[in-house]
Amino acid sequence: MALKNYNPTSPGVRGLILVDRSALWKGRPVKALTEGKTKTGGRNNKGHVTSRGIAGGHKQRYRIIDFKRRTWDIEGTVERIEYDPNRTAFIALVSYGDAADQAYIIAPQRLGVGDKVIAGKKTDVKPGNAMELGSVPVGTIVHNVEMKPGKGGQIARSAGTYVQVVGRDRGMVIVRLNSGEQRYIHANCMATIGAVSNPDNQNQNLGKAGRNRWLGKRPLTRGVAKNPVDHPHGGGEGRTSGGRHPVTPWGKPTKGARTRHNKATDKMIIRSRHARKK
Repeated sequence: MALKNYNPTSPGVRGLILVDRSALWKGRPVKALTEGKTKTGGRNNKGHVTSRGIAGGHKQRYRIIDFKRRTWDIEGTVERIEYDPNRTAFIALVSYGDAADQAYIIAPQRLGVGDKVIAGKKTDVKPGNAMELGSVPVGTIVHNVEMKPGKGGQIARSAGTYVQVVGRDRGMVIVRLNSGEQRYIHANCMATIGAVSNPDNQNQNLGKAGRNRWLGKRPLTRGVAKNPVDHPHGGGEGRTSGGRHPVTPWGKPTKGARTRHNKATDKMIIRSRHARKK
């Protein structure tokens, strides 16, 4: 997919750069593979705001995605590639045998309408095919990677992301994530070949604040623009830069503070994403 530039016919269109989605399916999604989606507005069951910056946005229906890929050894045909408002990646509708047996999967790059995909313990190394990590050749690019066998893909599901298989060791597979982290994953976990579609998603320029509101994102006021009663960075005579390491409105460090506390899986990480790059 290419990027689409617009002529500056109005202030909101000046500088607007979006992904060209003209090649995607223009109809509605498969009704049986969708369900209703309720907006929270960032509020919990008591009506208190627990996630700031969330409100409004266009009404959406959730597309049920097959992250597990456990329909083994049955070849499927890609019927169409669709836009999904719930994620940055595109999705592909796959039909297995008869039209009644359909599923949505995350569409990888270089997967087109009419292509065949299959999942199994060991399959051909081509985009869209899924297999166990232990069967994936070293050096292969994969996405939608499970962390626990049978749980469904959790790693590399966003637009343009991928994971590289770099080695094997005693029933485990060593993978390198986009963050630079290297870790062990069990060889029985499933992964899909290829990188996730829509890599140009990060190159978009939305052009106006209203387009972010359509996505359900509200503006956030900078802490240094507030009063001391409202934020630790607030106040000061004249303009200040905060005067301390950046923190949240509740005084907790932000922008780089370590928040990982999971000793049970520390041994699975070979190289931290925070390690200095030489």
